[in-house]
Amino acid sequence: MKHALLVLFFATVVGATSAQEGNEFPELTGETLQETTFTIPVDTKGKITIIGMAYSAKAESTLKTWYTPMHDKFVLKRGIFDELYDVNLFFIPMYTDVKKVAYDATLEKLKESNRTDLFPYILFYKGEKEPYVSELEMDNKNLPYFFVLDENGVVLYATQGLYSEEKMEKIEEILDSRLD
Repeated sequence: MKHALLVLFFATVVGATSAQEGNEFPELTGETLQETTFTIPVDTKGKITIIGMAYSAKAESTLKTWYTPMHDKFVLKRGIFDELYDVNLFFIPMYTDVKKVAYDATLEKLKESNRTDLFPYILFYKGEKEPYVSELEMDNKNLPYFFVLDENGVVLYATQGLYSEEKMEKIEEILDSRLD
């Protein structure tokens, strides 16, 4: 019985993170700390795009575990074969509901940050949680969600939670398969 429940649990988790795959990413407009506005997937078409999204303070802190490894690999290109990856990269803190009030103050505070290297890659969204929570199945507000979009804005891969080497390897596998 315990074994059957465990299998059911893992099947549900895997299904929850892959159900979005094959669907077009819903349009989302945000601004960077450089005051540049982007609309995903409209402005990212023609290039693979990696997106990390969070809509709670707890999820934002977990989202930050992805900043350095993703920035190193896809922006600084520190690995041997990382030069091959030409992707858009965005981390999206979502200011929804009562968090909308803090949006402007947070942007101003972050503009004073010493991590100016991340400014072009953090896209701030202020608006409603829907359609994102339902269409992207972002059911657990305490987790960040990651999506790899193809050149047309279709979700190729979805995952959630803390950064891990396994998740990064899966992202690299997808990117490598697109290079062929």
